[in-house]
Amino acid sequence: MTVPFTTTSTREVLDLLALYESRNVTFQSASGDWPIVWERALGEKVWDAEGNEYIDFTAAFGVAALGHARPEVVQAGQAQMARLLHAMGDVHPHRGKALLCRKLSDLTFKRWTYGASEHHAKTIFCNSGFEAVEAALKTATLLTGKTGVIAFQKGYHGLGYGALNVTSRQHFRAPFKSQLKEFGFFVPFPTSENSSFVLNEIRALLHQKVICAILAEPIQARGGINIPPQGFLLELRKLADEFQVALIFDEIYTGFGRTGDWFACDSDRAIPDIICLGKAMTGGFPLSACVGRSDIMDKAWPVSNGEAIHTSTFLGHPVGCAMALANIEIMEREPIFKQSEKRGEQLEQIIASWNWAENYRGQFRRKGLMAGLEIRRDASTCAPLAIEVIQSMLSCGFILLPEGDEGEVISFTPPLTISMQAVDSMCSSLKTILQQKGVLR
Repeated sequence: MTVPFTTTSTREVLDLLALYESRNVTFQSASGDWPIVWERALGEKVWDAEGNEYIDFTAAFGVAALGHARPEVVQAGQAQMARLLHAMGDVHPHRGKALLCRKLSDLTFKRWTYGASEHHAKTIFCNSGFEAVEAALKTATLLTGKTGVIAFQKGYHGLGYGALNVTSRQHFRAPFKSQLKEFGFFVPFPTSENSSFVLNEIRALLHQKVICAILAEPIQARGGINIPPQGFLLELRKLADEFQVALIFDEIYTGFGRTGDWFACDSDRAIPDIICLGKAMTGGFPLSACVGRSDIMDKAWPVSNGEAIHTSTFLGHPVGCAMALANIEIMEREPIFKQSEKRGEQLEQIIASWNWAENYRGQFRRKGLMAGLEIRRDASTCAPLAIEVIQSMLSCGFILLPEGDEGEVISFTPPLTISMQAVDSMCSSLKTILQQKGVLR
């Protein structure tokens, strides 16, 4: 039996949220043009409560990598719900959790070493991305007996109290600073100009002998689609080996094809000790994973004596595991990554035809189908203008998000299956709006 909705319109839903949800969660513009209320989604399209159609160029924060409601993934989740809706985390397991642990091992350390390594991967399942990061941080401190973590400015690793220590943005940290341990040591994110300086800064911190891990997003998402120079991740690998600290890659956003490979670190052939995964892993169910090399995980974590020291009620949820296995099987079977790279190239070529970089219009940065368009006015970045453009694009039927510390970067992370026509249509509308606002001639 389906329970009917008693509210139907956008205004009714938003009024309910204003009354009953914490006011710090959902932003509602005074003009009433933001947000829309999602009613359903399929593939690259979203429909709101009034039936208006949109093309989603966010993949819902990168989650819907294969498009919204991919039928095989939905069917896997439905079948699992009918058979076993919930299991018992760290007590009585289910089959899907074991199968997904093995699959993640195959995709990471077994694949990275061509099956030759004696070490496979071991996994701790979590619910959200920040929990996977915190499991990785716990692993590193258990492994080394130290607490310090080197992280990067503009980095985002989630908002739990552990993750806040390595998330640099003061907007998130400042209200809770009095409760933070503050074990994070922040260095600039590398560019082609400052890469050597950043590596020297990291080396200096490592010499203090208080560091247990280097934590990096191979590409910063919320930081503004910031891409390190080629080879930088390999240099981090060398430093981690030299000083015997854990190298953790946060690939919550970049994992599962977003950058044209299974993981963003693949382009540098840099192998971490621990990789954090989430978002696109299931295509729409809350599940994340801290995946570490088996010898490191075994050295850090003791054998369970019946009471795990890191667990949760929904650890390795059956529905999430079933959906992840179906999602990954599609990615293995179909040329999704090649298709996404073609769409990324198409987007880059169109924006390049605008002569975007002239007259301080800002950078366009892209890896695979993860791209950012930096909005500038004169010589300065202009977050208000970027947000205006995104709001105007919503009224044209395109869902986009701002990234960067101030929201000065328009990001493009659509489903990897986005159509050529959708990219063309979005770019045409974007160009018109940029011209109307005086950013493009």
